[in-house]
Amino acid sequence: MDLMAATEYLARSTTTTSVGLIGYIIIGGLAGWAAGKIMKGSGSGILMNIVIGVVGALVGGFLLSFFVDTAAGGWIFTFFAALLGSVILLWIVGLVRRS
Repeated sequence: MDLMAATEYLARSTTTTSVGLIGYIIIGGLAGWAAGKIMKGSGSGILMNIVIGVVGALVGGFLLSFFVDTAAGGWIFTFFAALLGSVILLWIVGLVRRS
């Protein structure tokens, strides 16, 4: 991968969508809660759901930025990116806890 391609990937992965900070918190809470249900979690509480969802949105947005333009996404795209990232995050945490 040359420097120009690496710079383009980095720029796409750090570009936020049009949702805004409050939107990320709301979507993060919903995505964190849904990911906990998908991964058979015992419920982490609303604050932890928001944290898991927002971090998951960053992870999911980064992973999806290699395939699609994440800056063009709205509420629904951001939710699915957050859900994807949250499920991956919870899966990794589950692996670490088992070891």
